[in-house]
Amino acid sequence: MQPEQLDQLILSGDCEMIYNQTSELFQNQIALSELQDVICSFSEGTQQCFLQAITPIGDSKEYTWIDDTGTKGIIALFDSENIITALQLLPLQPFPETDQQWTKNEFILPMRDEWFTFWGGNNELINYHYPYASQRYAFDFVIMEENRTYAGHPNDNEHYFAFGKEVVAPAAGTIVKIENNIIDNKPGEMNEENPSGNYIVIDHGHNEYSIIVHFKQHSLTVTEGDYVKQGEVVGLCGNSGHSSEAHIHFQVSDSPILDDGRSIRIRFKDGREPRRGDFVQQSPS
Repeated sequence: MQPEQLDQLILSGDCEMIYNQTSELFQNQIALSELQDVICSFSEGTQQCFLQAITPIGDSKEYTWIDDTGTKGIIALFDSENIITALQLLPLQPFPETDQQWTKNEFILPMRDEWFTFWGGNNELINYHYPYASQRYAFDFVIMEENRTYAGHPNDNEHYFAFGKEVVAPAAGTIVKIENNIIDNKPGEMNEENPSGNYIVIDHGHNEYSIIVHFKQHSLTVTEGDYVKQGEVVGLCGNSGHSSEAHIHFQVSDSPILDDGRSIRIRFKDGREPRRGDFVQQSPS
């Protein structure tokens, strides 16, 4: 079985073939009969599934599917020999009304170079923010090379490819809120007291505010009240706040206060819609 065939085997109920391709640890945790019960329950009434993303995680790859109603999902982790080491079949909660509401402004990606979409999309499997209205259409971007986000020691921020990279304004507007003094975390640790860490909020009009968080300490080049142009450098990627490694969290909301607002699906200038697993880069002007 190739990984791309898993959804078909689940829907056809070919549990034995699936089970025979799982790891010894997996089989020690769940019996074939238990897997059969789960697959039978999942596949009942389900006609088709669609592959959403293939995401490298170390030496493994994560495959995700959703069904044709958007209410069921599959997550499977395959190792380098295509052995299934983890498998989840789970219910999903779609939000079709807000899925159809897009920003009035057009945005670009808030970074240069090529980045990897670690979280992004309009279902929970490919975007862990999705269940929460205040962050539903947020993105998390890292830089990945050869399936790794760092080279060297994983406890050193400087060894992460994204750390210190330039972050730019995704659209023109006025800076309305900033934080620049939060210390960057040691990788693997998170600052629960200041979850946004260092951040900026830009007012773009139309009641739309871009919120970018986890900047490097003291790297912001703007202050409240400044007007910025689209593509203008505003700071450097860091690892501050509720962040375990250097990355950019980017979203557009209808409020300048992250937890008080409602996340809005972003209309990008080039028509793209990044999803988990996508490598992305700003399109040429």
